[in-house]
Amino acid sequence: MMAGVDEFYSGHLLCNSQNKNITGGNMGATIKKIGIIGAGQMGSGIAHVCAIAGYDVLLHDASLERLENGIATINGNMARQVSSGKLEEKDHREAVARIRMAAKMEELAGVDLAIEAATEDETVKRKIYAQLCPILNPEALLATNTSSISITRLASTTDRPERFIGIHFMNPVPVMKLVELVRGIATENATFQTARTFVTSLDKTVTVAEDFPAFIVNRILLPMINEAIYTLYEGVGSVDAIDTAMRLGANHPMGPLQLADFIGLDTCLSIMQVLYEGLADSKYRPCPLLVKYVEAGWLGRKSGRGFYDYRGEQPVPTR
Repeated sequence: MMAGVDEFYSGHLLCNSQNKNITGGNMGATIKKIGIIGAGQMGSGIAHVCAIAGYDVLLHDASLERLENGIATINGNMARQVSSGKLEEKDHREAVARIRMAAKMEELAGVDLAIEAATEDETVKRKIYAQLCPILNPEALLATNTSSISITRLASTTDRPERFIGIHFMNPVPVMKLVELVRGIATENATFQTARTFVTSLDKTVTVAEDFPAFIVNRILLPMINEAIYTLYEGVGSVDAIDTAMRLGANHPMGPLQLADFIGLDTCLSIMQVLYEGLADSKYRPCPLLVKYVEAGWLGRKSGRGFYDYRGEQPVPTR
């Protein structure tokens, strides 16, 4: 979660510091310890909610700097929840104590559920599974937080497609209530039921999506954002005009270009490319302006510039 996100979204996080023991169907899978691969915005957010729900969490990242920054982000976001009255200080201390940095992937050997939350790049995810699967207990469940890539295809690259599932959290994870559960063709029902119970224990609401490109939320949301970028590209309106129109004309909590910056323009482009290639429909063609911004390294908030420039005291439209 990024600082200031509560200005855009309202949310309430129910806290329960009792450890959860989740058993799913005839698989007999008990979830006590969670391993998370990727300490960026999504991975740190997932670690945050898991620790508050009472799970022991091992957070791993290939970069020690990202790992340390992820832990600092979690601590800071929990502190803000304490300040706003959404979290007790005692729960904050206990939750932070449940999260441990795993500098080496081998430290995830004993987890009951591993959640991959790496960048939205299929090649990167496949490399992670190739390293991770030999380390994991054979009975451990493996999940991906992908927002668009085929669960069936990702599962096929692992040694446990029956115990592989998509658990797609929304951003920012500590605030957003929805989680999409997506089964691959080989996902066993016991895996699905265990995952559903786990997500519910985090005080999240489950929606079940079929394994089609971008699932439900991003299948609808990203084409809207892409169309807003086309509207800018074609000169129909400025950044400010487009965002103001959708905030006040459609009652959206933030404008689509502001939202694109928050998501990350590289992530937006990746999802649009998955939609365009996976559905073979020209309506999903990424806007050339989106491609240009990503090529320039203007990725939104995380890089300091996107459709807005964030380097000053207040964001300023770049077009």
